[in-house]
Formats: sequence, C-alpha cells, structure tokens
Amino acid sequence: MAGLLSGSRLARFCFLASCIALAAHTSAASRRDPIGISIGNGGGISIGIGGGGGSSPPKQKPPPSSPSSEPQACDFENERIYRAYLVIQRFKKTITSDPQCITNTWTGTDVCGSYKGFFCEKPPNVNERALASVDFNGYMLQSASLVGFVDALPDLALFHANSNNFGGVVPNLRALQYFYELNLSNNKLAPCPFPTDVLGLTNSTFVDIRFNYFYGGLPAGLFCSFPIVEAIFVNNNKFAGKLPDNLGYSPVNYLSLANNQFTGPIPASIARAANTLLEVLFLNNKLSGCLPYELGLLAKATVIDAGTNLLTGTIPASYACLRKVEQLNLADNLLYGVVPDALCRLAYDGHLTNLTLSGNYFTGLGACCWDLIKQGKLNVDRNCIPYAPKQRSHDECAGFFHRTKMTCPVSTYVPCYHKGYGVDAAAEEAKAAAEEYKYRTYSALKP
Repeated sequence: MAGLLSGSRLARFCFLASCIALAAHTSAASRRDPIGISIGNGGGISIGIGGGGGSSPPKQKPPPSSPSSEPQACDFENERIYRAYLVIQRFKKTITSDPQCITNTWTGTDVCGSYKGFFCEKPPNVNERALASVDFNGYMLQSASLVGFVDALPDLALFHANSNNFGGVVPNLRALQYFYELNLSNNKLAPCPFPTDVLGLTNSTFVDIRFNYFYGGLPAGLFCSFPIVEAIFVNNNKFAGKLPDNLGYSPVNYLSLANNQFTGPIPASIARAANTLLEVLFLNNKLSGCLPYELGLLAKATVIDAGTNLLTGTIPASYACLRKVEQLNLADNLLYGVVPDALCRLAYDGHLTNLTLSGNYFTGLGACCWDLIKQGKLNVDRNCIPYAPKQRSHDECAGFFHRTKMTCPVSTYVPCYHKGYGVDAAAEEAKAAAEEYKYRTYSALKP
C-alpha cells in the first residue's frame, strides 16, 4: 500500500512539473524567473516561481546622504564675509588662466587671511569686518568679464588689477558706497568709449584705466565729477579729439593724458589748477596751437611734459614762474624764438634739473642756458641755434620759417615776483615730503 501511495505522489509531482515547464517555455524571455520545487518530509509538494504572486524580498533603505562639504554661513566670521565668499567662488569658476596659481588659495573660510589678493577692514560706522579691498596687481589672471564680481562686493573700497587679462566692460560700480580707488590698467578690456559709469564714483581719489583700448573723446565729467581725486591716468589708449575745456577745473594732482591721439590746443582753464596740479603729461599726442601762457601759472607743478606734439610759438615769459618744476619737456614740437634766460635760471633759483627742448626750431639761447648745456641739464639738439651742437641744417631751418606763419603772440609778462635767488628752507621741506610720490605720472607710462 505504501508503495502505491508513493508512486501516486511521484506521478502527481511529474504532472505538475511538466505543466510548469510548459508555462515557463511560452513566457517572454525577459520574465524568466527561477523555479523552486521541493518535497517536504511530510509528503507535500512545494513549488515557487520567482516574480510570481509570492511575496518579494524587503526593499533596502538608501544610504543616508552625507552632509555638504561646502562651508556654511555659520562657519564664517560674519554674514558679510560669507556673502563675499560666495561671490569669490563664482568668480573663481570664470578664471581661465592663472599662471601663478593664485586661485589655489581661494578655498576655505579664512577669506581675510589666506585668500591672496583679498583684504578685510571694518567699513565706516560698522562694527564687523568686511571685504574692503582687492589687489590683483601683476597676477596675470584671465577672465572674460569682471561683471558680477567687483560690482557684487558691496563693501569694496579699492580694486586694483594692473597687468591682468580681464576682458569685457568696466562694471557699474555706482552702488558701492565706500568705493574710491579703481585701477584697471594694462588689461584686455573691450574696445569702447570712455566708461561713463566710472563718473558715478564721486568719492574716487584714483582713476586708472591706462593701457587698454578705449577710444573717442574724454567726457567733460572726468574733470568735474571727482571732488577729491588725486590721480587720473588715461594714457596709452586710443582716445582722440579735443581735450575738454574744463580740464583745469579738476583738483587732480597727477594727470596723465600721454600716448593717445588728442588734437587741438591745451585748454586755457589749466591755469585754475595752479594750486593743485603737481604733474601733468600731454606727451605724444597731436596737440596743436600756441604753447599756452597758462602752463607757466602752475606754481606747484614739478613735472610738465608736452613733448612730441604739434605745439608752436615762443616760450611765454610766464614759464619763469615755474619755480617748483623739475622736469620740463617741450621737445619735438614746432616751437621757435629764443629760449628765455629766466627759464634757464630756474636751475639756480628753482628746482629745474632737466629741460628738454630738442627737436624744435629755436634760434637763440639766454646766457644761463649755455651753462646748462655743459651741465647736461638742457638739451637743444636738432634746433636752429648758431654755434650749438647737433643742430638742423640751414636748409631745414630756412624751409620751416618760410612755410610757418608766426601768428602766436609773444608773451613778455612775468606774473610772479622773485624775491631773490636760492631755494628757501620751506620749499626744501615740502620737496622732501613729496619724495614718496615723485614722478608718479612718468611711472604710469609703464604697464
């Protein structure tokens, strides 16, 4: 009996197995699942088909997300520094060239201490530090634009970026309430007219956009928008046209207009700058007209350079009042007449150390001038002065005077009074105090 029962179970098992095999064969290949068949000790048969109506294994929980590796606001000295950090990190992603690996230091939370080029101070009437100045001078960083960086730092007071490769336009910085120094010299800023948004920086003491590709005329606002400006450097661009008539209204101390394409006369308003202008460069433009009498009224000027232009006429007698001048360059113009003896005497009763008049058409020298030639303080090469060395040929001089109309007035009025020769002690003290800033305009002729 037991054998019959066992055979019956076996037959039933075989029948069920064949049915299952048939079903599995006709199903899609993508749904093939393992089949489990077992015979229990009690004689029962158990069949399981994976993916069928049976219970599926429990789902695994995803691993917990790791905390963000980016610094959070609470990691910084204050909220101002944190916001500056976010701006810096955005700008960092735009840097396409960094030969000195400067941006490698722009990591972590110590913005004020370890980030090269960034400096922090407390803004006026604020009790916490903020990002106050950026100094990228000489870093050679390259980015297509500064927009969204400089203008996004609301506490910024200074931005110096000489000798980099920044492109695009000058950002609009009018909203920066503390801003007073801008240096974008020697970059790759997009060729465009003077960036008039700069005129909104009324607290500026330093405006430097030299060695770029700006063109067109200078706006009159450049000389009336900055009541406390000390330096304006726009040299080595492609500016052209006449200089604004209000040039002398600016309180600027150091003014460099050199190496552009300015035309027309030097504005007579420059006389208004008599007590403020210390150095001025008109060098290497296309300025024309008569050499202005008003230049001789710049009582505090130490550098006056109008060389390599098209200025004509005689040297006005007012130039004898330039007792503070050290460097006076009028070379390579169309000047003529006699070099005044009173001008050369400034080497004895003033501070004159270099008087350059070469490349003109002067025909005579004052008595003291001959001594300055021997001392190496006066250069009159390539003029028409009899007995002076290295002069133009007779034919060249004759040709100039034949075709030149002598229409400029001859000024003989000396508007100052010299008490005597020699340099007073007060003047020497003032000169010593100014040594730190000596010849800033000539330094601006280098990138």
